[in-house]
Amino acid sequence: MKTARNPKSVHSPVAPYVHQIEVSNPMRWLTISGQLGMDVDGNVPENPLEQLKLTFQNIKNNLLKANMEIKDNTKLVFYLVGEIDATERKKVISDFLEDHLPCTTMVYVVALAAPQFKVEIDAWACKEA
Repeated sequence: MKTARNPKSVHSPVAPYVHQIEVSNPMRWLTISGQLGMDVDGNVPENPLEQLKLTFQNIKNNLLKANMEIKDNTKLVFYLVGEIDATERKKVISDFLEDHLPCTTMVYVVALAAPQFKVEIDAWACKEA
C-alpha cells in the first residue's frame, strides 16, 4: 500500500508533487535508469520541452513493460541542463502525471552524458505484489 502525505509542519509543495510516500505490505519495486529524450531510433529533438515529453514517454514505456502505470510512480528525479520555461515545463509534467503526485527532485546540471541531451529523469515505482 502507498500512502502519500504532506506534513502540516513542512511548507506546501511548490509544484505537482507530494513530500512523502510511505510504502507498506508486500510490494514489487521498479527502479528505472535515467531516461533521456531520445526515441527508439536514437533521434533527439533540439527543443528541451520535446525532450521532456519524450523522456516521459520512455518512462511510461518502462512502466508498461513492468505491468505498472503512472500512478505507481513514487519518485522522479529531474536533471535539467539550462532553463526550460517554467510554465511550459509544469504543464508537460502535469499532463504526464495526470492526477498522480509522486515525490520529486529537480536539479540543474552543467551537462549530461552528451551535449544534445538537456533532460534526464530517474524514476522509481512500486505496485502491490
